[in-house]
Amino acid sequence: MPFCQTNKAKIYYEIIGTGIPIIMLHGFSPDHRLMKGCMEPVFKKREGWKRIYLDLPGMGKTTDYSSIQNSDEMLEAIIELIHTIIPQESYLLVGESYGGYLARGIMRKSVDQLLGTAFICPLIIPEKEQRTVPPHCIVQADTAFLSTLSQQEQDDFMANQVVLNAYNWERYSTEVLVGCNLADQTFLEKIQQSYRFSFAVDEKSFDKPSLFLLGKQDSVVGYKDAFSLLEKFPRASFAILDRAGHNLQIEQPELFTELMSEWLNRVEGAMD
Repeated sequence: MPFCQTNKAKIYYEIIGTGIPIIMLHGFSPDHRLMKGCMEPVFKKREGWKRIYLDLPGMGKTTDYSSIQNSDEMLEAIIELIHTIIPQESYLLVGESYGGYLARGIMRKSVDQLLGTAFICPLIIPEKEQRTVPPHCIVQADTAFLSTLSQQEQDDFMANQVVLNAYNWERYSTEVLVGCNLADQTFLEKIQQSYRFSFAVDEKSFDKPSLFLLGKQDSVVGYKDAFSLLEKFPRASFAILDRAGHNLQIEQPELFTELMSEWLNRVEGAMD
């Protein structure tokens, strides 16, 4: 079982494939299975990429993280892992939600090594009360299927998804919920007290191929705040997807895979 011992945590990670590294950063509470579930289909017909999935401190199988007090130190642990397992290599970043916030922190610290970035429903504004978000709504629901779930399962599903059917439940429960159930909630509550970086994370531009995937019905981080970064990413595609909440990668799987593939095509083109 691969772990990387950093000064701040013993970080669990998995590597699939060979080639150019892609660091996958999941959001707040789940684990690496969220990223693995949506990103592996992208590589079914694509070779030459080394996918690195990890569990952020306080989540999944990562241990020895009690000294981490804030997002700055969370970022420090991830950067140390990257420097340890792929020293001196150029790489890509894919970040989902809080992982998208950490990815922008990594960009600020080591931009020269980055070949491209992709963001899935990224956290832009750490403070919940300052975000521009739509009210939560259910776009589509299979009531016959919902009746097969327990009340607790229904409540959880309805609170976190906007398309409620058997396919989405299967993926949500095996890629998201299973990780959330492992999370150290006491530790995560501590981190949320110091959620914002101590530095201005979005002050620099990034001119490599990038992608922002945003859910039109994302009531957690919204989609409008991401457009404040439009001028900072001159080579970025911004896509707002309907029928998509904060788990866009599950609710719009075909579009997700196509847009990620197109992003990788642009990265490859920029490397020629």
